[in-house]
Amino acid sequence: MAPVPSIQWFPGHMTKTRRMMEKDLKLVDLVVELVDARIPASSRNPEIDKLVGKKPRVILLNKCDSADEAATKRWIEYYAREGVPALAADCRSGKGLGAFLPLVRKTLSELLERRAAKGMAGQPIRMMIVGVPNAGKSSFINRMAGSRRAKVEDRPGVTRGRQWVSLEGGIELLDMPGVLWPKFDDPLVGERLAFTGAVKDDVLDIELLAMRLLWLLREEYPQMLSQRYKLKDGELDGPDAYGLLELVGRKRGMLISGGEVNTERAAITVLDEFRSGRIGRITLEQPPEG
Repeated sequence: MAPVPSIQWFPGHMTKTRRMMEKDLKLVDLVVELVDARIPASSRNPEIDKLVGKKPRVILLNKCDSADEAATKRWIEYYAREGVPALAADCRSGKGLGAFLPLVRKTLSELLERRAAKGMAGQPIRMMIVGVPNAGKSSFINRMAGSRRAKVEDRPGVTRGRQWVSLEGGIELLDMPGVLWPKFDDPLVGERLAFTGAVKDDVLDIELLAMRLLWLLREEYPQMLSQRYKLKDGELDGPDAYGLLELVGRKRGMLISGGEVNTERAAITVLDEFRSGRIGRITLEQPPEG
């Protein structure tokens, strides 16, 4: 098996973002934390818990259409046991977002009742949107706002400054740039973030990353892998990690002079097709038992 890559990526603007979050938390009623439904644990920044404290929070499991539906349900049940309301959604298509504002109002019911009793029912609900890079914050805001208010690109690090967005019904969203953390104590966390595109590809060994992903998919989702790359019975059984990458490249005809496989091209293809959901609905992490 290929070794776990050491992945660390913490641009300077992320330190600035963390300071902004600490300062701006007092301006909002609730924090909306976007996580990637395919890696709900690894895509939660542990520093968010420290920053948010007891502020009400809602977790949005984004990209649910690319995740294993049964696993997503188990994650929502797990968060409920932890006392945090959660919702599955796909922010690009808008799936699931119709339930978002009702969930927010339910979560803030005591605050809203207090405001109503004081004659302040019309005061806007203010929410801070947080998450790791490429979690889908801009897509979420654009869907909720009904317009392309926030810049959307399928790569990390696009949103650099915070911005307020007003919605209908007295809702105001504060969008923060994506925040990773200074050091991934568990190398598998950095790897999973890299699988999904939360870490810039140009700081990674793409071929090693694709080899690790193929190895994991062979263990957890062999049928999807075989179906996507038209593998015959038994073809997944023998190869090592590099052999798996070569196998995919050969199946796709990615050959160079001498009949060798262009493994860099194969690696880019594997990662792109995983990230876009074309290999199938895959979740790489399961919630703790209990």
